Amino acid sequence: MNIQYQTKNTCARLIDINIEGDIVTRVYFSGGCSGNAQGVSALVKNRPIAEVIELLGGIDCGGKGTSCPDQLAQALQQKVA
Repeated sequence: MNIQYQTKNTCARLIDINIEGDIVTRVYFSGGCSGNAQGVSALVKNRPIAEVIELLGGIDCGGKGTSCPDQLAQALQQKVA
C-alpha cells in the first residue's frame, strides 16, 4: 500500500510511504532537510506502524507544534484509524 501525505507546518511538503501489512517498508520526504529526512527514513524502515507512531508522534521542531517525524506519525495514525 502506498500513502502520500501532504504535510502541515513543516519544511517537507509531502511524505510518500510504502506499507506492507503493518510494516513501514519505505519513506520518502519531498523537501525539508535532506539529511534528517534520509535519517528518519532509514530508522523507520521495516518497523511496525505502531512502533513508528509511538517513537515519532509529538516531536516538535522549532516551536511549530509538529515536525517532519511527527507528520510521518500523523500520516500513519490516519492509516490505522
